[in-house]
Amino acid sequence: MNTHRTQKQEEEEARHEWDLSLSTVVSSSSSSASDVVGAIEFDPTDNILATAGISRKIRFYGLTSLLRTTAGVCGGAGGGVNFVDQTNACEYYICTPAKLSSLRWKPGSCGRVIGSGDYDGVVTEYDLEKRTPVFERDEHGGRRVWSVDYTRHGGAAAVGASGSDDGTMQVWDPRCPPEESVGVVRPAGLCRSAVCCVEFDPTGGHAVAVGCADRRGYVYDMRKLVDPALTLQGHTKTVSYVRFLDGGTVVTAGTDGCLKLWSVEDGRVIRTYEGHVNNRNFVGLSVWRNGALFGCGSENNRVFVYDRRWRKPVWVDGFEPVGLTSASDKRFVSSVCWRQSGVDQCTLVAGGSDGVLQVYVGKRKP
Repeated sequence: MNTHRTQKQEEEEARHEWDLSLSTVVSSSSSSASDVVGAIEFDPTDNILATAGISRKIRFYGLTSLLRTTAGVCGGAGGGVNFVDQTNACEYYICTPAKLSSLRWKPGSCGRVIGSGDYDGVVTEYDLEKRTPVFERDEHGGRRVWSVDYTRHGGAAAVGASGSDDGTMQVWDPRCPPEESVGVVRPAGLCRSAVCCVEFDPTGGHAVAVGCADRRGYVYDMRKLVDPALTLQGHTKTVSYVRFLDGGTVVTAGTDGCLKLWSVEDGRVIRTYEGHVNNRNFVGLSVWRNGALFGCGSENNRVFVYDRRWRKPVWVDGFEPVGLTSASDKRFVSSVCWRQSGVDQCTLVAGGSDGVLQVYVGKRKP
């Protein structure tokens, strides 16, 4: 009994370690599904925010301007929340030929190049100064690319990878001709289950993690891509996201409505996290490594934050207008991204299926 009380007290204490609040709401130019935010990424300086999705545009925002509170904007309502229009908040945008599912800033480019994966199966890199494509790779047979990432080491020599509906992870070198490939991985073998997410170890290790529609996650060693070094088996539905917390642990998200934390050493499930709703859609997953916090969206149009130490969420907030939704309202939070800077202060950006962006700021309580 005493042990039970201690665990409960510790959990209650953890729920109050962080004070997060809504800072800015960026309204969408569209209220329909034509503006779903499918990807949010901070640049290497953590000062520029890029978003992309079904609108066929990559939009760029300055974080400083988004966080600047302006009295009287949109009537000044919201208790200090800054309400801005997307047209005014967006500093510039790049039009793309197809709908986008993923974004990733290219290492070694000083924030000048951003890579994207699209619904037509094409990986494209854009030069942001020229605002034009400078690299294009079409190796997925026209099947949708769900995820793009780069190795963090090697600078301009960074290797890229993309995961697709065709059941493969393609590994490639942007310096080489598009027809050349470093390697092709088929995690589910002949089943050809979609590869929903790929991520390299951000600490510079040789691991690359893969989330697959066959209900498994995989960890490969880049030096030997023939077979997975680990198979992460425990989800009951599609593994839609995989994120490294550090070099020794990986977080996965599944459409079974839970997150799981795994040991990269032995593939053991360390903890399972539940509370959000996710049965069908991509709702985003982002890890703030300095604070060991996980952020994800939900199909009940809310943002959830989990602490790696506790199974239940430590913070939840809804997208406006919460309470006014009906049974026919299918809006959901479709993407999230933590700003990696800071230790006792944090920034989380979430995007909705209606194109709305919400920026949250937080700080560790004394």
